[in-house]
Amino acid sequence: MKLIFGLGNPGKNYARNRHNVGFQCLNYFARLHSIHFDQRQCRARVGLSDVGREKLLLARPGTFVNLSGNSVACLVHKHKIPLGDLLVIYDDLDLPLGKIRLRQSGSSGGHKGMNSIICALGSEDFPRIRVGIGRPQAEGQPIGEDAIVNYVLTDFSAREEAIIGPAIARVSEAIDCFLAQGIEAGMNKFNQSLHEATPHDV
Repeated sequence: MKLIFGLGNPGKNYARNRHNVGFQCLNYFARLHSIHFDQRQCRARVGLSDVGREKLLLARPGTFVNLSGNSVACLVHKHKIPLGDLLVIYDDLDLPLGKIRLRQSGSSGGHKGMNSIICALGSEDFPRIRVGIGRPQAEGQPIGEDAIVNYVLTDFSAREEAIIGPAIARVSEAIDCFLAQGIEAGMNKFNQSLHEATPHDV
């Protein structure tokens, strides 16, 4: 079984926030494959299905992003999932809006939800998909922590939605590639140069 875990905050007020793009990607993938989040396990809403030859568990935490680790670790242990078969999808301030990057392992990069997961698992060695949301802009001034929090907990603008929509569709394709061929194939296929044009750029 493979576990695909999207990061986000529960509740309608957060649904379209930048910080919830992990949920948005997982929901899009679930709709394409007719998977329903109709069970609760380990403080998460989960959906079970078969995709191709893979048994698949999709999960959205019922905790807030920064406390995601306990839910992930519980599901990993409950279903005896090797860390190489765990895929976490989350927002990344350090990637330009709409860019996606797959990684086989690595640090949290300052993302508190990822830090929670790494601490709970006791390992950085699990695949992930980072979805770029960009950073807030302020002319000639450093961006403070409060401004960052406000930014990630605000909805995408209409202009940003036109960019993030195609990115979410690409994440779904990347998940399919991960399931069929593994994380390295996904990295080779979907990791664009940060300066390479994406479909919305051309």
